[in-house]
Amino acid sequence: MHFEHTFTVIVPTRNEEATIESVVTSLKKFTENIVVIDGKSTDATRERAAAAGAKVILQKTRGKGAALRQAIDEIDTGIIVFMDADGSHEAADVLKIVQPVINNEADMVVASRFLGGSDELHGSWHNFVRMVGSSLITLAINYRWNVHLTDVENGFRAITRAAALALNLKACDFTIEQEMVMKALKKGYRVREIASHEYERKGGVSKLPTSQGWKFILKFLKDFW
Repeated sequence: MHFEHTFTVIVPTRNEEATIESVVTSLKKFTENIVVIDGKSTDATRERAAAAGAKVILQKTRGKGAALRQAIDEIDTGIIVFMDADGSHEAADVLKIVQPVINNEADMVVASRFLGGSDELHGSWHNFVRMVGSSLITLAINYRWNVHLTDVENGFRAITRAAALALNLKACDFTIEQEMVMKALKKGYRVREIASHEYERKGGVSKLPTSQGWKFILKFLKDFW
C-alpha cells in the first residue's frame, strides 16, 4: 500500500475504560495504526488503550473537536479514520470506509447510520429528538449543495489528511462532524457514504446530552453560507 493510501484510526476518548480495550482489539484485526487521543481521563482509559496496543496521545485542550483537530495536525498518514470509543461502531467497516478514498472516488467517506441501521436513533424521546435534528440539518445541507447524504453527524468517517488540513476546522466540540462535511462540500471535495450499523454504547456515559442540541443549530447557521 502506497504511503498516501496508508491510514491511521483515531479514537478520541475521555473516561472510556469500560470499552476502549475491546475497541482497540477489534481494530487491530485491520490495522496496526491506532491512536487514542485522550482528553485527560480520570479513569484507566489510557492504560487500557496502551495495553491493547494503541499509541496514546494526551489531548492538549478539552473537547472532541479539539481532539480531532489535534490529530489532523499530528498524524502523518495519507488517510485519517475517526471512530468513537464507546463500541458503537463496527470495526470491520474500517476497510469499507477507506476503500473509496484509496480508489480516488472520494475525499471523505462518512459511515451512515441511516443506511446501515442504528440501535441508538429510536426508542426514546432523546433518541427521537436527535434523529429529527440530525435529519433536518442533513436535509438542508443536501439542498444547499445538491448532494444526497443521509448522515452528517456520525463520528465514524475517513478523510484524506490533505483535505482535512485544508478545511481549517474551528469547532472544539461535537459539532466538528457537521462542520467537516459542510466545509468539504463548500470547497468542492467529494463526500460519500457507506452503510454501517451503529450499536448501543457498550459502556460508560455519553458526553453529549440532548440539551446541547442548540449548539448544532448555531454551528450549522454559521457554516451554511
